[in-house]
Amino acid sequence: MKISRLFSYEQYKGTYLYLDTQRKYEIARTVLYFLLSFGMFFAGYFATGTKINLLTVVAVLGMLPASKSLVSVIMFCRYKSCREEFETDVLNAYDMIFTSEKINYPVGHLCVSGGCIVGYSERKDFNENSFKDHVSSILSAEKIEGMTIKIFTDKASYISRIRSLVSSDKKDRAAMTVLKQIVL
Repeated sequence: MKISRLFSYEQYKGTYLYLDTQRKYEIARTVLYFLLSFGMFFAGYFATGTKINLLTVVAVLGMLPASKSLVSVIMFCRYKSCREEFETDVLNAYDMIFTSEKINYPVGHLCVSGGCIVGYSERKDFNENSFKDHVSSILSAEKIEGMTIKIFTDKASYISRIRSLVSSDKKDRAAMTVLKQIVL
C-alpha cells in the first residue's frame, strides 16, 4: 500500500472496485481508532485505579473521530462495487455514489465525453430525472453548462452507447473532476 493512500483516497475515486477496497480501508481505520480510544481508557484506569483521570478525557475525545469513521463504514457497506469492467477510450469512472439531501444515487460506471454524461446503474428503480436535476444544479454552480445526462439500467443499451462516444475535451475533464468531488 502506498503511503499516500493512508492520507488521501480522493485520487482513487472512480477506479474499478473502488468501493470494495475503500470499505476494507475504512473498516481497518475504524477498528484502529476504537482500539486506540479503548486502550487509552483502560491504560488510565489500570494506572490510576479510577475512571476519573486525564486519559479518560483523551479516550472520550478519541471517540469523535472513531464515530465519524464508523459513519463512513456504514455508508461504504451499503453499496457494492460494479462487477463488470467496461472498456472505453473516454473519461470513465466506477462506483460513483452520488449523495443528496433526500436520496443516494448509485452509478456503477460513468463516462463523460462530448458534452454527455452517460452512466450505468444496476438498480432498475433508479430515479433518472431526480439525478439529472441534482447533478445539473451542481455542475451549473461550477459554471459547467450544457451537459446532457443519461443513466441506463439496461447493460446492452449502455454498452452500445459508450461505444459511440468520442474523445473528451477540457469541459469533459472539468465535469469529471466535479463529479468525483461530489461522490462518496
